[in-house]
Amino acid sequence: MKIAITRLENKAEGDRALCASYGHDCSTVSPLRSEIRAERVAAFVDAVHRDEFDCLFFTSALPAMIVAPRLTRWPRVIAIGPKTAEILGESGIEAEVLPAYYSRDFVPYLGDWLRGRTVGIPRADVPNPGLLGGITAAGGKYHEERIYALVPTGTELTLDDADAVLFTSAMSYREARWQPRDDLLLIAIGDVTGDAMRAGGHPPAVVGDGSLAGTLEAVNRYQEGV
Repeated sequence: MKIAITRLENKAEGDRALCASYGHDCSTVSPLRSEIRAERVAAFVDAVHRDEFDCLFFTSALPAMIVAPRLTRWPRVIAIGPKTAEILGESGIEAEVLPAYYSRDFVPYLGDWLRGRTVGIPRADVPNPGLLGGITAAGGKYHEERIYALVPTGTELTLDDADAVLFTSAMSYREARWQPRDDLLLIAIGDVTGDAMRAGGHPPAVVGDGSLAGTLEAVNRYQEGV
């Protein structure tokens, strides 16, 4: 199966090899592009080096790519998935990995440890009130530094030769320009994206666990009728 995967162009590395390991081919389609805010990156790194945070939370791979190489010291570090942890590890940063691929799992993972502590979160300019409210409710504090923006490309996704399209975030679905087809399999990487697709009138046939590997496993189960 040829799967078109919505990705930022600089986040697609490794997708083709992973898809091949599950018996599929893939291409990258980009409904969004990133605009890095250098002054905010520098401000966040300075705050880390001033020991302002008890914990850093990397919610995706791109903030890890941007921030990690600039750090010379750090507190406790949490990553949302193994890929993000791998990128942090390339800069010598050993990160704990959440047991699931959603930021909503951050507060339950840390539990009482959060009380009285401050979390630094470098991330995209996309609201996440559930995460921030959860930290506050647990007695913690947060500093969210929006180090990059996600900007719609306005380019229609190239899906003519695709058998399926895999949306990797709710925003990538909502901002995408594309032409649905009856024979195009619709895939959501996780339940948040799936909810957005259903709300938009394009219910996914397959919903993954929040990771690309888990979603490809779900695709294969779907094909096998499991």
